[in-house]
Amino acid sequence: MNRRVEANHALETAAAYANRLKLPLLVYEGLTCSYPYASDRFHTFLLEGVPETARRLARRGAGYVFHLRRRLADPDRALYSLAEHAALVVTDDYPTFITRRHNARVPAKIGIPYLAVDSSCVVPMRLFEKKEYGAYTLRPKLHRILAQHLHPVETVPLRVEWTGSTSPLHTEVTESNLATLVAECEIDHSVKPSISYRGGRLAAEAQLRHFLANKLRCYAEDRNEPAAHATSNLSPWLHFGHISSLEVALAAQLAAAENGFGAAEFLEELIVRRELAFNHALHATDAEALSNIPNWAQETLRKHDTDRRDPVYTREEFEHAETHDALWNVCQKELLLRGKIHGYYRMYWGKKTIEWSATHQDALSTMIYLHDRYALDGRDPNTYTNILWCFGLHDRPWQERPIFGMTRFMSLEGMKRKTGVDAYLREIAHLEVAGKDPFAL
Repeated sequence: MNRRVEANHALETAAAYANRLKLPLLVYEGLTCSYPYASDRFHTFLLEGVPETARRLARRGAGYVFHLRRRLADPDRALYSLAEHAALVVTDDYPTFITRRHNARVPAKIGIPYLAVDSSCVVPMRLFEKKEYGAYTLRPKLHRILAQHLHPVETVPLRVEWTGSTSPLHTEVTESNLATLVAECEIDHSVKPSISYRGGRLAAEAQLRHFLANKLRCYAEDRNEPAAHATSNLSPWLHFGHISSLEVALAAQLAAAENGFGAAEFLEELIVRRELAFNHALHATDAEALSNIPNWAQETLRKHDTDRRDPVYTREEFEHAETHDALWNVCQKELLLRGKIHGYYRMYWGKKTIEWSATHQDALSTMIYLHDRYALDGRDPNTYTNILWCFGLHDRPWQERPIFGMTRFMSLEGMKRKTGVDAYLREIAHLEVAGKDPFAL
């Protein structure tokens, strides 16, 4: 899940064990065609990072095998084949998607030590041994120990350089053959690459530099105004591990200190809110289920689940942005085109999906489906936590009303009062016509 050479606790753990055992280090990265909703969008974003990963690992003296499984009929044993020649395996500790299942079943099959390391959070998620009720319960616990973890990851020099031959499992990825590789894969070719975001470490570093230089100073004031483009937009690269929240946090702290403004609001979102999502996913049996929301929310939604809805849209109508609400439609179109929705408008998008779905479970299933299929930052602890927030997770009771019960309600009138809806409508309309994003780096 963390596909980078820098600030990677799992990689440095592997390097330390390699040195201890006086062995070289081989890094394996796989991309299969069989993961849920595999598409041109996700494959392209991941493959765009491979050439730079290969270059940086070579400079460190590590070996690298990137294996692209193109067809469902192709063997799916690359990891096991490599593990037959290894002393141990180090991988990512990650609480959702296929990684959670993978880590549960692989160790028994390989017969060597298998270590899962948290390289996704600033403070390791397993230090918090129970599910937190909300940010207000996690925040003080996290801040008590944050200083122990908020420092750069030490790079471990490799004592034994990799000199092995290229593995037959390896797929060479270059900028020139990337599109061909994607086309050869048995995946959904109807979901096209994002028009806004390019994958890989270099793109992540450029996005971070742009945010620090131009947006961090106005983040606190403008983050909920989509037309201001004041957010970092780093979530796709954070999800795919091309950059770490730790190095982003350190860079934001330094930029704020050097330029005389604060970064507290940004760090609250990056650390407290993001790691609250990992806490939820870690301690939930099924991070996507309505059974995770608080008892008061479950009770109030049960009470109102049969309330009359008007209108009611099908999943296909939602997917194709065919509702009566222009703001909801452009939120969905942003997801289709860019591969993510601005965080504040995504809350509105979610609340209205609840209002116009036949049942609460239908609304949940629709939101998860749309993110799983289209969002570059989907299939992530933050995805499932933010969707369930729409149903009351990490929130409090509000005034009771139809359909929502005592869960929070959001209205179009409120969005118009608080944000520049018209500017956002024009921006997404331009994206749809032009097919390219003037805000993309």
